[in-house]
Amino acid sequence: MNFSSFNLDARLQDGVRSLDFDQPTPIQSATIPAALTGQDILGSAETGTGKTAAYLLPMMQRLLASHSRTPRALILVPTRELALQVAAQAKQLGKRTDLRVIAIYGGVGMGDQTSALRRGVDIVIATPGRLIDHAERKNISFKSIEILVLDEADRMLDIGFLPDIRRIIAQLPRERQTMLFSATLTTDIVNLSSQVTRTPARIQVEKTTSPEAIDQTLFPVPEHLKAQLLQQLLSEEKMDSVLIFARTKHRAEKVVKLLQRANIRAVVIHGDRSQSQRIAALEDFRRGKSRILVATDIAARGIDVQGISHVVNYDVPMQPEDYVHRIGRTGRAQAVGCAYTLITPTDEGMVRRIEMVMRQKIQRRRLDGIDYHASAFVQPDADAIRRYVEANRRNKDIKRSKAPSVPNKNWARA
Repeated sequence: MNFSSFNLDARLQDGVRSLDFDQPTPIQSATIPAALTGQDILGSAETGTGKTAAYLLPMMQRLLASHSRTPRALILVPTRELALQVAAQAKQLGKRTDLRVIAIYGGVGMGDQTSALRRGVDIVIATPGRLIDHAERKNISFKSIEILVLDEADRMLDIGFLPDIRRIIAQLPRERQTMLFSATLTTDIVNLSSQVTRTPARIQVEKTTSPEAIDQTLFPVPEHLKAQLLQQLLSEEKMDSVLIFARTKHRAEKVVKLLQRANIRAVVIHGDRSQSQRIAALEDFRRGKSRILVATDIAARGIDVQGISHVVNYDVPMQPEDYVHRIGRTGRAQAVGCAYTLITPTDEGMVRRIEMVMRQKIQRRRLDGIDYHASAFVQPDADAIRRYVEANRRNKDIKRSKAPSVPNKNWARA
């Protein structure tokens, strides 16, 4: 099968060729024919499977059948990065058409987005919170929406967007096509699908990367030695393009500053970074200006960077499924990737759960040159002790010289 078998508009076929798409991926082969008929879709697919084009192409084919400048297609995504990524692909696929696309997300001013919405658009790609802000200001109308896509629905639920999603869907026309995509079809996702879709075609594809294509290694290490082990790994191993995951925004900042102090080029993305900072960091990483990108799970969602040689879990993820998503960033396109995970004694329970999900024991390794029994308290060297004693004595001398003189109690006896 190739893309010509879908009988897409010639202008969309040009867009497909401009992206160097050759053969459709499994998710595209399964989704596009069903979606072209207008059927609802419940799809299970990860980032990197080609699912974006799987829903964009049938969506754009339908929109080309009529002309309007009111939003007719709405794509909800969990992060700003994914909104920008989907918008970029939509514009590329539709560059020979007159379809207008806009990405709506927080972290930037609303002025440019408002102006674009008022000029008229066909496809809106949005994060739920910012979309509600525009709806409350009457900047957007949902009355003409024909197609709704929920992309990475599992992550939107993880973030807590479910109330916002329900609020938005309540304002949409009941007669519409709905496509929901999720990396995993959990009970919550299936329940959400039953509320927003009607007899959907259920599509599941194999994961983009099999565990066999990824060399996985655990590095047992005390918490206070993690930084030292990470620096040694980066200096010893041939790691060309490294994605490091940290559990929180604070941890991500700590790791990137540690690396920068060691003269290792690294950039960071997380929820507190401005949009311009996030875009700049991603571009530096994609172009190889910085070989290391430090990210939190949420911020990394939607990032599809080719050629990542290593994924390093500085912190063990909170769920086994997140471990699978993280390591799947490497080892793509039949390449062999490496996934390294730093584990402390408190992580052993989660490691056992991860190994159960992966159905394999993950090899463990220690690095030479690290004293794994070193105390978390660093003893000062002799010079440091001497400097402290001298400074303390000087301070006492100064205080003594400034003290008021006290009369000799025996002066009257003299």
